[in-house]
Amino acid sequence: MVKRPVSGKNDKKSALFLRLVEFDETFRRKGYGCIAGVDEAGRGPLAGPVVAAAVVMPEGIVVEGIADSKSLPAGDRELIFSEMMRKRLPVGIACIPPHVIDRLNILRATHLAMARAVLNLPVKPNLILVDGPHPIPDLPIPSRAVVKGDSKSLAIAAASIVAKVFRDRIMKRYDALYPEYGFGRHKGYPTREHLAAIERFGPCPIHRLSFGGLRRCNEEGRGRRRKPLQLTFFGNRDVPSSSVM
Repeated sequence: MVKRPVSGKNDKKSALFLRLVEFDETFRRKGYGCIAGVDEAGRGPLAGPVVAAAVVMPEGIVVEGIADSKSLPAGDRELIFSEMMRKRLPVGIACIPPHVIDRLNILRATHLAMARAVLNLPVKPNLILVDGPHPIPDLPIPSRAVVKGDSKSLAIAAASIVAKVFRDRIMKRYDALYPEYGFGRHKGYPTREHLAAIERFGPCPIHRLSFGGLRRCNEEGRGRRRKPLQLTFFGNRDVPSSSVM
């Protein structure tokens, strides 16, 4: 059985943690000894990559505070991410850049990122729990789709945190390259600030030109010349050793 956190500190968080643990435990009791949770970050933005993470939560290891990444403040996500890295949880990460998203479409690009994240794990799971309504296609490992899985499964919730933190860090680096767009604040989502910047400056190389109004900008030839970008500005401290971008 997975070790439970000490009760009494925060009953509500402890109850949530236990529900997440119990969901994964139901699959362990069916014989799946190595379960990976998979989630993505960045399907909806107009700019930047889509990032997927796969995380295995080994029995006997506790990282307190894990929950759906959307319910956590950015500072808490960073702390939990750092604790997962410190405890060397098996993690795989994959990023699909904007020009590939434009070529494939966002759904296929997300599935590709998820499949690569699983294959980048340092261990081979025998079951994949995937956030959302669709399992990962063409993966040689059984996968099960879990709608709202980041609020039901411990492994998926952990993956949601890794994907979100990793993508946010990428967008902060892009903010330094293209400060006029404000990527560090909105992370590429279609906020009023972001839309106004696109209207003023046109799209930059990390915008997804197949998305909405950006398609019109591309057809009119507005914005900077488009070329694929590689995420080469990350040092060894930024990523787990098992991740590949």
